[in-house]
Amino acid sequence: MFLTTRNRTPETALDVFTLGNRISQMFNDVLGDSDWGYRASAAATWVPPVDVLEEADAIRIMAEVPGVKPEDVKISVEGNVLTIQGTKEQVAEEQTERVHRYERTYGAFARTFTLPATVDAEHIKASYDKGVLTVTLPKVERAKPRQIQVEAVRA
Repeated sequence: MFLTTRNRTPETALDVFTLGNRISQMFNDVLGDSDWGYRASAAATWVPPVDVLEEADAIRIMAEVPGVKPEDVKISVEGNVLTIQGTKEQVAEEQTERVHRYERTYGAFARTFTLPATVDAEHIKASYDKGVLTVTLPKVERAKPRQIQVEAVRA
């Protein structure tokens, strides 16, 4: 089973800030995190991390979306593409004279997944618990494993 994932932000244009963030991320991945990491930038994009698990009767996608209200998440299926999108609103923080670091990111996010033909798109369900969004993609009957009885032939 192959499940293809595509990350995209609502804006499809690649701007200078996004390119700079991606280059910074590559350096951080190779050289380790530093005080000048790409997340410190105000233009950093937020892409919720996901786990994708396949079970006998379904595929589960679990996305970490802490701070996102369930009503701010939209899940859609078009053709064989599942899209999870939403918005993480910034909460007004208490103003202080000195800020040492901002790392949390806010704003719109989107994740897209190309679904295999074995998914029953009519019966997809989603639940939200403690900051984790779980999307359950049931498999069609013909894709579920089944046991075949072996009968003895008498001569």
